[in-house]
Formats: sequence, C-alpha cells, structure tokens
Amino acid sequence: MLTRRHFLKSMGGLGALGVSTTAYGFSAPVVRLRVVRYDISPPQWPAGLKLRIAAIADLHACDPWMSLDHIGEIVERTNALKPDIVVMLGDYVAGHRKVTRFIPDAEWAGALAGLKAPLGVHAVLGNHDWWEDKEVQRNGQGLPSAGRALEAVGIPVYENDARKLSKNGHSFWLAGLGDQLAYVPARRFRSLKRIGVDDLGGTLTKITDDAPVVLMAHEPDIARRVPSRVALQLSGHTHGGQVRMLGWSPISPSGQQLAYGHIKMNCDVVVSGGLGCSIMPFRLGVPPEIVLVTVGAGRPAVA
Repeated sequence: MLTRRHFLKSMGGLGALGVSTTAYGFSAPVVRLRVVRYDISPPQWPAGLKLRIAAIADLHACDPWMSLDHIGEIVERTNALKPDIVVMLGDYVAGHRKVTRFIPDAEWAGALAGLKAPLGVHAVLGNHDWWEDKEVQRNGQGLPSAGRALEAVGIPVYENDARKLSKNGHSFWLAGLGDQLAYVPARRFRSLKRIGVDDLGGTLTKITDDAPVVLMAHEPDIARRVPSRVALQLSGHTHGGQVRMLGWSPISPSGQQLAYGHIKMNCDVVVSGGLGCSIMPFRLGVPPEIVLVTVGAGRPAVA
C-alpha cells in the first residue's frame, strides 16, 4: 500500500536528482511564496461585516528550508496585506529530519511576534507541535513547548476555546480546536482511549450568542462534524498534499475532499497549502502560500 510517507520520499528523491524541473521544495521557499485569496460570503454572515483574515499554516521552522530570514519575509508579506486579523493554524516546528538546524521554539516564535493586525494574532497548535514535545508525550498532559513559546511572545493559543471579537460594531466569535492527532507518539508508552485533545462540543458551548463563528482547526478532518452554526473553518495540515497535479493531490492525509482550497460542507472550509514541508523538503504543484480570506465581501450593508 502506498503511504503518504513513501510517496513523498520517492518524489523527493526524484527532485534531489533534478529529474523534475518544476520541483521547488529544494530551493528557498520565499522565492516562490504566493498569496492565495478567497472571497467568501457564508449565508449566516451578517450584512455589513467585512473581515479580512490572513492565515499562516505549517511553517515547519528549520534550516535551511524555513530559516528565520524566510519567516521574517513571511511576516512582512502578511503585514503588507493589512488584514483585520491573523490566524496561525499550527505546525510551527520542523516536520522532517532533512535539516541542518532545528530552530528553537523561542527563535521562530520571536520572529512571528512581528505579525500585526488590529484584531490581533491568534493561534492553534498542530500535530507536529505535540509530537515533538517528548515530555508532554510521556506525561500525557501539559501545553507543548511550541504553545508556551507563542504565549511567551503574546500570541494566545486556543485549546478548545472561543473568544468574542468585534469590528465596526459587528461581533463574531473566533474559536480554536485542540489538535486531533496530539498523542499519536504516546501510544508507544501506554494505551490510549483517544489520541486527540480536540473537543468540538465543548468549544461550541463557549459561544453564548448568535454572532457568527470562525473556527481554527489544524487538521481539516473535523469539518465532517462541524455544524452549520459555524460560518467558516480555517485549516492547514495537508500541505495541499505537498504534491498536487492538475487540481489533484495523489496523497492527502485528510482525504481528497479536504486536500486543499475552498470546500462547501455544513460550513465553508478553507484548507491552506501551508508554507513548509513534512516528511521530505519537497513540494510540487503547490507553492508555499499565505492565505487571505475576505469574509462578507459579497454581502453589502443594508441601508
């Protein structure tokens, strides 16, 4: 059976040999960094509330593929978009071992502290942020070091939490789900009833009125259970398959439906192609991207 790991290692080998001239995981990610824009008007979104959301996903900080200089460029490009709010969708730490240096959490978090938006910068953690913290995996509890590093620079980390925000007199909720694959490595140490720390029901109970909801969830898989009460789900994790050909990802950890882009389910779902790499430092057909979602652009205010 062909797994995502085997597939990407095979493709990475081809790229390393120079077989594919369109492979660009082996060059500086910022050279090909793009901004992907979505204009979305969910039916439950209030008229008159236009919200610009910049989303950063799957940084996978490491030298030489996602250096501090690269992260600084991503921060500058994101700030230049002048979003109302910035959301970070997890997987800040390296996702493979083909590196010259693992960047300490305090360093990449310090670089991300340069992100600016009127409604703030907000984050969830990804599976690699959990997997790489060996102490948390052994103990089965605690916030991973990546989360502590973000909070140390003033970026709130949402673990099954929700906060009410407002723009121009219109309110909305920003919710963040705990990671759905958090304790996969812990299965080596003990038996587990479940591997995730996600609590969708508990998160939604913290929403106390009918203002619209934007949900951050690292893995898009939860979209199959997210109710229409949520207007928009923002996710990463898949890297767009990391290899994408003619709109198709041969291998996607969340399935083809949720591999990449804007998907209509019970709510609108946007899956970012992300910025870094996991398994192998290789991308084909899905360049590193910053996502800019404009919500409510097609719903003018009622006079």
